[in-house]
Amino acid sequence: MTWHEIERAQLAQALLDVTPDAPTLCEGWQARHLAAHVVLRERSPMVSAGIAVPALSDRAEAAITRLADQAATEGAYRDLVARVADRPARWHPASWVGESANVVEFFVHTEDVRRGAGPVPARELDAGLVEALWSHLPRAASGRLRPVPVGVVLVRDDGIRHHLRAPKADHGTVIVRGDTGELVLYLLGRGAAADVRVEGDADDVATIEAVLPSR
Repeated sequence: MTWHEIERAQLAQALLDVTPDAPTLCEGWQARHLAAHVVLRERSPMVSAGIAVPALSDRAEAAITRLADQAATEGAYRDLVARVADRPARWHPASWVGESANVVEFFVHTEDVRRGAGPVPARELDAGLVEALWSHLPRAASGRLRPVPVGVVLVRDDGIRHHLRAPKADHGTVIVRGDTGELVLYLLGRGAAADVRVEGDADDVATIEAVLPSR
C-alpha cells in the first residue's frame, strides 16, 4: 500500500471512532461534514473545483452541507465513512494524482478528527510516512504562505531543515521547529492544535502569526 492509501484508512478509522456530530479542527464542521467533504472532493467536479475557485466555494459548501445533513444518524454516517474508505472513481482527477495530492490531505484530516475535541497524544509516525509528508509539504503549504512576506525555514526535531521561502524586501526570516507531523499541521492552518515553536525577530514572528497563528 502507498502512504496515501494507509492514511485514507487512518482517516476512515478516526471518523468511525467518533460520533457524526463530533467536533473537528475545521471551523463549523462536525465529523460528518468532514467526511462529506472528502467524499465530494473525490466524486464531484464542482466541489473539487470549489476548493480552488472562490466563485464556486458557496456552491461547494452547500453540497457538502446537504450530504452531511443526510449523515446525521449513526447508520447513515457509517455508510458515508465507508465511501471515504473507498478509492475515488477512475475518471476523477483525484484518482490520478495519488500520493502528491492525498498523503498530506488525509493526514491533516485525520488529525482534524483526532484533535477536534481537544489535545490528544501525537501519533507515532512511521519513518516512511514522515519522509512522504516532508517531501510534499512545500507544495501543500504554498497557498497558505503566499501572503506571508517573511522568510520561513523549517527545522524538524531530528535537525533536518528546509528553506521553505526567502523573505521579501524589509523582512527577515523565521524558524519553525517541530516534528514533521506538527509542522504539517501548522503550515496547513492548524497551528492552534500543533506543537511547534516559531522563532525570530518579534516583528517577523508577529507577521507570520497573523496569517498562521500557533498555540
